[in-house]
Amino acid sequence: MASNSMLGRVPPHNEEAERAVLGAILLNDKVLVEVTDFLSKDDFYKVGHQELFDAIIQFRQDSTETLDLITLSSFLKKKDLVDKCGGLSYISTLTSDVPTTTNAAYYAKILKALAQRRKLLTFSSKIKDAAFDESQDIQKVIDEGEQSLSKLNNEAAGSDNYYSIKDLITTTISEIEERSTSGLKSGFDSCYAPLDSITGGFKKQEFIIVGARPSIGKTAFALSVTLNMIVKKKYRVGFFSLEMSASSLMERLITGQSHVDFSHIRKATLKNSEMNSIIDASGALYDAELYIQDTPNMKLMELRAQARRMKLEHDIQIIFIDYIGLIDAEADARIPRHEQISIISRSLKQLARELDLPVICLSQVGRQADGVEPKLADLRDSGSIEQDADVVILLHRDVGKNRTDDDAEREKNNVQETKVIMAKNRNGETGVFSLAFISNIVRFEEMELSRKYVAGSNPNA
Repeated sequence: MASNSMLGRVPPHNEEAERAVLGAILLNDKVLVEVTDFLSKDDFYKVGHQELFDAIIQFRQDSTETLDLITLSSFLKKKDLVDKCGGLSYISTLTSDVPTTTNAAYYAKILKALAQRRKLLTFSSKIKDAAFDESQDIQKVIDEGEQSLSKLNNEAAGSDNYYSIKDLITTTISEIEERSTSGLKSGFDSCYAPLDSITGGFKKQEFIIVGARPSIGKTAFALSVTLNMIVKKKYRVGFFSLEMSASSLMERLITGQSHVDFSHIRKATLKNSEMNSIIDASGALYDAELYIQDTPNMKLMELRAQARRMKLEHDIQIIFIDYIGLIDAEADARIPRHEQISIISRSLKQLARELDLPVICLSQVGRQADGVEPKLADLRDSGSIEQDADVVILLHRDVGKNRTDDDAEREKNNVQETKVIMAKNRNGETGVFSLAFISNIVRFEEMELSRKYVAGSNPNA
């Protein structure tokens, strides 16, 4: 009976390619610079070849002499490395198998691919052993496995390379010229002009916090931006809702798109015209790419795993999380909550970098901000949120003595002016502007559009 085990099977390798690469380096030391851009000692399978490649690297670091068989032999003798590298007789045969050095990079890439296969086999073996070990938490095993696999994938793509300023200038100028010609921004638009003017759109790898006191409209803001993105811009969006069910979010999205009073949907008191609007809105939403995960009090590692899955299966472009305070860090209960939030915050920042997309996470603001404009320091539970975030947006609505007659008039028409405070913007300016929260359709609109609600006209007209 055939076995799936690798027991007794020789791992993938190519000794001839290893000899060819080493021989080419000895014939032309410029080859070393070319291949060390992506090749390392561990990419060789034969131990003697590993030691020789490492010795060549050491020689180049320690010596200004030209690299050849004679200078390298002297160096190996001085460092007592001759035997580890296979002996001088063997080393001298390496150059005889190399008719030309022009194919060295090609052979080096073969070695890199085979090394990746060996690392994948090692990874598979470790993950199998961990899966059999019932003393380990399975979700932790999965998360660590996904991180290792992601690291392996990034290594294959050459993500550990450094960049020269010459290369960066050329690439950056090309991107700037392309954006100037096309008029397209590098970020993802919220479709709120004041917000996009300040941010230039939400950028890849950014960790963005949206904070407010309860009932100000954090979720409504996130859903409003989501609605704009999936309908107007056709972005692919992942939404993690730890507080509301997917069906509840869907009702809000339909309300926001149809402009049908939310209470009519909830109380089932819809008119025929409203039902027609809902059907039309559903048609607009049907082909949108929105993927919702609504597990309550979701564990941090589960969230990361699901995000990777969304990225892999649907190539999502942006993630929303509602909200950070409901994520389970799976930490020891004795660890203070603010330290647990710090763990979560750092992890979400890393997730944005890993998946190369913006992560927008909602957060509570402390009680000290009741009735006053919130500040960065008011973010609840942890100062590390302020530190980790690239962008912090705070929402505030004047209440009580700060309300004006205009506010009262607007509120009669379900329009509540809400300040949007750009409290931190690592790569741009800060500022304050207002959006209108239309309470009966649970949606944010720009202030100019809200005047149509106050006037009693059809906002879609």
